[in-house]
Amino acid sequence: MLSFGFHNRNKRASALLSLAGAAIFSATAFSGALARDGAPHAEEPAVEQPLHMLVSLNEQTIKVYRGLDLVETSPISSGKSGYSTPTGVFSILEKRRKHFSNLYDDAPMPFMQRLTWSGIALHQGRLPGYPASHGCIRLPRSFAKSLFGITQRGAHVVVTREAAEPLSIRHDVLPQPFVPETEVASLSGDNIAADPALRGAIQEASVETPMSVVLPENPYFDRPLRMIITPQKQPGRVEVLQKLLNQMGFNAGPADGVMGRKTRAAISLYQEGADLPVTGKLTDALEARIRADAGYVKPRNAMLRVRRKFHDIYEAPVSIRDIETEIGTHVFTALDFDQGDGSVKWIAVNAEGARGAKPMDVLDRIDIPEEVAEDLSRMLTPGTSLTITDRSFKRNTGLGTDFVVVTR
Repeated sequence: MLSFGFHNRNKRASALLSLAGAAIFSATAFSGALARDGAPHAEEPAVEQPLHMLVSLNEQTIKVYRGLDLVETSPISSGKSGYSTPTGVFSILEKRRKHFSNLYDDAPMPFMQRLTWSGIALHQGRLPGYPASHGCIRLPRSFAKSLFGITQRGAHVVVTREAAEPLSIRHDVLPQPFVPETEVASLSGDNIAADPALRGAIQEASVETPMSVVLPENPYFDRPLRMIITPQKQPGRVEVLQKLLNQMGFNAGPADGVMGRKTRAAISLYQEGADLPVTGKLTDALEARIRADAGYVKPRNAMLRVRRKFHDIYEAPVSIRDIETEIGTHVFTALDFDQGDGSVKWIAVNAEGARGAKPMDVLDRIDIPEEVAEDLSRMLTPGTSLTITDRSFKRNTGLGTDFVVVTR
């Protein structure tokens, strides 16, 4: 790996500026972040980690985190009986300081932060001490105002029954920033002097001059990616057979998974050409023979999809081992890093509690092709999240959303 001297120099320069007394405003602060006269505080943490919110319906609380650090906790009031608040993985889609419900008699919803286009949102409202809303998550006025001031569209909100919390996690499946590898021949002055062929032909100073590699700046570095891995429905045995027979020139008819007249006739023709008993019937041995002759490679059983600013930008097949075993829903988030850094830390949130496997066990079951892993490393930005789930995301995911996973 190459080291990036320019990055370290920038950090030292920033530290000197800070020591010189530069006043920098921290966007992480909640209520009390501004002095009474409105002047911003003069100090800012060295690193601003991604903001995410965890809501527990059983505890009727919302917890706001910067990475692993708990910033604020507040009581809430969620949906009452018949209007229960859905659990799952959401993100803020829209923000309005003044909003009125278009479903419930123009009811006021100050500091509204929309989670779904079907009407679920965070907003200021009355908190009687128990679930009382029509599905939204009500917040106290001061908290709703402060939260509104620090969030951005796309920030994650995970709603669970039991309380969840972020945990630090390390795993090879989680992408790391791309750093090019190179091999550079090293010629010291002693090596040159000891070789008659090199002596006098190479100037020592020219080989000791350090090389610097500058990666091209990522124009989207301030835009977190939203990634999701979900199982893909696999084609049936007969459907695969029909496709392979058609590829080899035997007319098995449409690949509809139905063992009809055309498919049986195609099997008979194949058997005849392969000097096999002509029966027109499919057996395990015949299926293996056709797959081998056609060069069949079993497709990967899951799909990775990536969105940026609510738009699809990338997808690729990946694999999940033991796919019949429950996965649950897990959200992994990359913490802050700078362009040129060679590593980033990740955190994990289990969004379904006891259902499914533990986050580390789920990552152990994921296989991402090498070329896909490199693509993700090149695209990776601070605050990027990866959701792995066996739930469907399609019902509530569309234009103007991230990947929305409803778990209940």
